[in-house]
Amino acid sequence: MDLPTPACHGPRVKLRVIGAGFGRTGTLSLKHALERLLGGRCYHMTEVLDRRGHPEIWGRKARGEEADLDQALGDYVAAVDWPTTRYYAELARLNPEAKVVLTIRDPQRWYESARETIHHLSQVALAPPARWLLEAQPQMRPFAAMTHETIWGPRGHFGGRFEDRDHAIAVYEAHIEEVKRTITSERLLVYEVKQGWGPLCEFLECPVPEEPMPHLNDRAQLLRRVRVMRAVSWLAAPVTLPLSVLRG
Repeated sequence: MDLPTPACHGPRVKLRVIGAGFGRTGTLSLKHALERLLGGRCYHMTEVLDRRGHPEIWGRKARGEEADLDQALGDYVAAVDWPTTRYYAELARLNPEAKVVLTIRDPQRWYESARETIHHLSQVALAPPARWLLEAQPQMRPFAAMTHETIWGPRGHFGGRFEDRDHAIAVYEAHIEEVKRTITSERLLVYEVKQGWGPLCEFLECPVPEEPMPHLNDRAQLLRRVRVMRAVSWLAAPVTLPLSVLRG
């Protein structure tokens, strides 16, 4: 893929921008906006599945094991969304010149969006018979495990309690306050993507591009994936059920 001519010029650092916002806060739009402004690639959960070995790297990181972040992020100028947002503070220490963008949205709307899309998809993927189908796909199995360990499971961001709305929203709001306490104000932008180019370009000291700010809403695509996975699971049930019996 050819990257656009950068609108923002400056010395290259390992990561120039670190996203601290949870998934479903406009991180995909921010990814594409940063690629336009910085002229380099921005890491996002969508990248993890496409890069061989990356689910395993982040899985090891979530388990507290040694993980080579240089191998995962070495080709990128920015990183947003999970899994990297869980480690925003560490990445900010490793990249002292990088700026931090905290994407936010209304907590209730964020929860509904996350519950209906990425959380639902992960639950379908981890439950049989879909889980047994994924076990046959080398890349999908560690990816599903990594998202569980990083986000949804007992060791994840929500401590295995995402379905408890009040708990999940409390975690979301506590994370926002933690980022504000952790990152100095001159280094931090608290940002809603609906604000457009203005605040982002001012923060990054970049000229405002002539084209509209990217607004990529992948909710419909994610909901389609949920429906497809459900359908595949039901169709596969007659085949996988005997396998489950054999497994004990």
